[in-house]
Amino acid sequence: MDKVETIHAFWSGFGWKAYDESTVPDDAGYPRITYNMANDELGNPIAMWASLWDRSTSWTRIDQKAKEIAIAIKNMHPSAIKFDDGRVFITKGIPFAQRMVDEDDMVRRVYLNITVEFFSAY
Repeated sequence: MDKVETIHAFWSGFGWKAYDESTVPDDAGYPRITYNMANDELGNPIAMWASLWDRSTSWTRIDQKAKEIAIAIKNMHPSAIKFDDGRVFITKGIPFAQRMVDEDDMVRRVYLNITVEFFSAY
């Protein structure tokens, strides 16, 4: 796997369909995860983000998913995720999780901040 595939696999590992935020299909359902993708080399930590999306009257399921992701990030240390040309190290940003409003009162969104560092050449 390359860097892009590794980040996609990370977000896809939480039981919800994951999409790069620039390629979300029109018929994407809920719940889902959207994430941004950025790339750099060793020594350049990158601020990245993702959004958890759900359609519900409750915040319970989406808050549980944010907690699950936070625990997964915490438990991956001190090792990092391996990929073909190196490793990626993911840490929680500050603040890690923020509730967001949507025009549709039934849509629940939690915005996640992470920092990613690729241990590889570009």
